[in-house]
Amino acid sequence: MTDFLTYAQKDNSIYRLTGTSKLLFFLIWSLVGMITYDTRILFLMLVISLIIFKIAKIDYRQISLVFKVIMFFLFINVIAIYLFAPNQGTLIYGTKTVICHVVGPYYLTQEQLFYEMNIVLKYLIVIPASFIFIITTNPSEFAASFNKLKVPYTVCYSVALALRYIPDIKQEFEEIKDAQEARGINISSGAKWTERLKNMSAIIFPLIFSSMERIDSISNAMELRGFGKKNRRTWYAARPYRRQDYYFMGSLCIFAVLALAVTFYHGSRFYNPFH
Repeated sequence: MTDFLTYAQKDNSIYRLTGTSKLLFFLIWSLVGMITYDTRILFLMLVISLIIFKIAKIDYRQISLVFKVIMFFLFINVIAIYLFAPNQGTLIYGTKTVICHVVGPYYLTQEQLFYEMNIVLKYLIVIPASFIFIITTNPSEFAASFNKLKVPYTVCYSVALALRYIPDIKQEFEEIKDAQEARGINISSGAKWTERLKNMSAIIFPLIFSSMERIDSISNAMELRGFGKKNRRTWYAARPYRRQDYYFMGSLCIFAVLALAVTFYHGSRFYNPFH
């Protein structure tokens, strides 16, 4: 079975980039995706994200569980936006093209659908970028990458440890799940979703307690070794920039500047096809 969100070295251009380059890609890509509401740029960014994701040759089985959870919360978010702000698109784009009447004060409009489509695109842009960074970056180099950006090394190391233990937590989850099902607690796909949600607590709480014990053991071991005593440290996994890193970061910065220039060209970050 493919390990869950686990780094495994592969020989392609994305893996050969330094962790700092991929971290900057994730941060700048996410920032531009959050700022712009220009649908043309969002679609272009989505295509580029998928192309880079394809080049990285990431196995979908590594991300399937997290992807499904993210898509579930994305669906909930889209529904919530409509329920609490059904006229947000109309206010932004200045027109109201009614498709149909839903119920009471709720109308389905082209403007609202267009606005919520942009919200979905924003999520779909960030998701591949985050997976690319997490899966193609060695956790130790991940910490070194953060530290190069002047983040305290204690914070960097904590994040790297969290990523390193994700596969262990998943394995422990599977073991607790099998043990609970052996006791007659049905969490399989054949059970009703309400029953599965209720029985999931039989897994979550033991998993939380075991994770707390793991955290305590690791923190004690690091404290005994004097971790955090000095203000600086060296990194064994740190790598120097190479030519392809400069090309990659240069192209990224140029794209970001052009994307923001196009976004604010007409004085608004919202692309309006209704005028």
